[in-house]
Amino acid sequence: LAAAARADRGRAPTPRDEAARMTRDNDSAAVAELDRLDEAVRSAPAGDTSAQIALWRQTVRLGTWFFIARGSEDQPRPYAVAADQGPMICLYSSAARADEAARALGLADDETGSVPLLGVPVPAAIDYVASFGAAGVVGVALDHPRIGHHIPLGNLALLKAWSADG
Repeated sequence: LAAAARADRGRAPTPRDEAARMTRDNDSAAVAELDRLDEAVRSAPAGDTSAQIALWRQTVRLGTWFFIARGSEDQPRPYAVAADQGPMICLYSSAARADEAARALGLADDETGSVPLLGVPVPAAIDYVASFGAAGVVGVALDHPRIGHHIPLGNLALLKAWSADG
């Protein structure tokens, strides 16, 4: 992946870089479908949630959710934004989108230019995000700032059920 490919610039690869290299990125067609569904959500009449449901169902169909890793290498945590509702973890539909967002948000390493990523397979990623509720996280945002739709952590149980449906 992009972060792992840059890891050898000026330093030895870390375990996080190696994990990113071994994680396959999601299918580009599945990620492009999220863009189409994003447009459907934005153009849906007020009160019509069918496009939102389709967007989140598609998100659950991704093989892996990616996160911009913050903190130490031995205890990484996912990047979160401060929303009006409270902190929201940013999940990304692809490693490329996570890398792009990190650069746009000024989160790349100043010295190496690398962007450490975490790749967590679905459905374990749903549990991973839910575990941050104890730390005060209230929701999850998709492909921030590109798409940015979000759901409260309480809705993750629904996503978990959808993941079991296949």
